[in-house]
Amino acid sequence: MIDANSTVGEWASVFPGSTRIFESIGIDYCCGGGQSVAAACESAGLEITEVVSSLNEAARAKDGPEGGANWQAAPLTELIDYILTKHHVFTRNELVRLETLIEKVCGVHGSRHPELFQLRTHFTALQQDLLPHMFKEEQMLFPYIIRMEIARVQEQPLPMAMFGTVRNPVMMMIAEHEQAGDLLRAIRTTTVDFTLPPDACISHKTLYQALEGLEADLHAHIHLENNILFPRAVEMERAG
Repeated sequence: MIDANSTVGEWASVFPGSTRIFESIGIDYCCGGGQSVAAACESAGLEITEVVSSLNEAARAKDGPEGGANWQAAPLTELIDYILTKHHVFTRNELVRLETLIEKVCGVHGSRHPELFQLRTHFTALQQDLLPHMFKEEQMLFPYIIRMEIARVQEQPLPMAMFGTVRNPVMMMIAEHEQAGDLLRAIRTTTVDFTLPPDACISHKTLYQALEGLEADLHAHIHLENNILFPRAVEMERAG
């Protein structure tokens, strides 16, 4: 078992079943993965012993990692392919769907629920952050990590990078993940944890369900990058 002084990201990486617990109690395991479980519990006003007990129970259940692979040991090329096909595709598709849906709901219900316009502002900012962010990963960072891994397997020198060291784009991507995390929290706050008003129609309900689904997927997506892919890439570069 990992103790309460281990980081949230370590728990999520080693025991993927723990992510459901973190989600249910409101602990950020993706952007906030660097803090210890104890510190996260203290910040959230949670009883540490109860949380650790639940986490240990999840660890004993031996839930498999997301995607059925051990991403701490799998080739980075496989992990990148999984992130692209599972998370990047989903995110792009949902951003398109949600953009249309939120305009519809604002047009129909905005006069009675002005918070919907604030929600649209946060969503638009998230969309404008995520699309160029994923493009940079797909066109620059991920291809370099793949080339780096191929060179290591072939026992060749690591390729030169226009950004000097892989740590530079990694730090930029992590900072952008934090911005996305802030916007996700703003969306959750504006919707009062996705609580529907009494007069909500099916489109309103669908919007909130889709936003909550996007949030959950982004948490898993960012976790794979911040806590697994990026540290492994930095270590690979360091080891030469």
